[in-house]
Amino acid sequence: MLSRLTRPKAVAVCAVPLVALLVTAAVAPLPFAVAQPGMTANVLGEDRGTPVITISGAPVRPTTGQLRMTTIEATGPDASVRLGDLIDGWFRTDQAIMPRDSVYPGGGDTKEIEKHNTEQMEQSQDAATEAALRYLGRTDDGIEVDLELADVGGPSAGLLFSLGIVDKLDGDGSDGDLTGGRTIAGTGTIDADGKVGAVGGVALKTQAARRDGATVFLVPKAECSDARSELPKGLRLIPVTTLKGAVDALVALESGKGSVPAC
Repeated sequence: MLSRLTRPKAVAVCAVPLVALLVTAAVAPLPFAVAQPGMTANVLGEDRGTPVITISGAPVRPTTGQLRMTTIEATGPDASVRLGDLIDGWFRTDQAIMPRDSVYPGGGDTKEIEKHNTEQMEQSQDAATEAALRYLGRTDDGIEVDLELADVGGPSAGLLFSLGIVDKLDGDGSDGDLTGGRTIAGTGTIDADGKVGAVGGVALKTQAARRDGATVFLVPKAECSDARSELPKGLRLIPVTTLKGAVDALVALESGKGSVPAC
C-alpha cells in the first residue's frame, strides 16, 4: 500500500502509529523509580531524642565529630512514573532514574517491602555489631550493643554502624576520635567478617552528605566511579573494602601519617 502513496502521504501514514506509540508511552506507567538525596543521620548522636548507638557492659568514651549514614529517597513501589518524569530526571543532577527492581528487588506491595527493608536493617545491625567487636577483639567481653534508627530500612548503614561502635569503644586506638573532629559520611553494607559491600545510589548519597556538612565520604571501592560522577565540591572520597581499611584510612587522615586511599 505504501508503495502507491506519494512520499508526504507515506510519511503521514507511518507517523500515525509512531505518534500513537509516543502518546501511549507518555501516559503509561513505566517500571522505573525516581530517586533523590535522602536524609542523613549521625550514628554517634541521637535520632529523635534516642541515642543511635547504646553500649552496655563496657566503658564508652565521649566522641566529637560525626559519622553520618546516608540514604536516598525514591518513589514508592506503587507510584506511577511516566515518560515525562524520566525525561526530567535524566537532565537533573539531583535525581536519578533507576529500574524499580533495583530499588525494590523483592517486589511486593508497600507493606511487604517495608517488612523486607526492616528485616535487612536488623540483619545489618547484627552484622555491624559483630564486625566491630571482632575487629576490636572483644566478642567474649559480654558487651551488648543496641542500635536504633527510625524510618530507615535496608543494609546500607552497616559500615557506619560498625565505625560508630569502634569510635565509642576505642576511638582511634590512641585516645583520639576516629573522626578527628570532622563530619565523616559514607555508605556500605558490612558482613560479620568486616567486608564492605556495594549499595547503589552513591552519587545521590554524596550530595546528601555534602548538604549536611560532610567533608569526607567513605564509599565501597567498587562504586568509586559512580561516586565521582556527581561529586559535590568540598567532599573527599575514600574507597574502602573492609572495616579495618576504613578505620586505617580515618586514622591516617587524622594523624597525617600514612597514605589515605583515593578514588
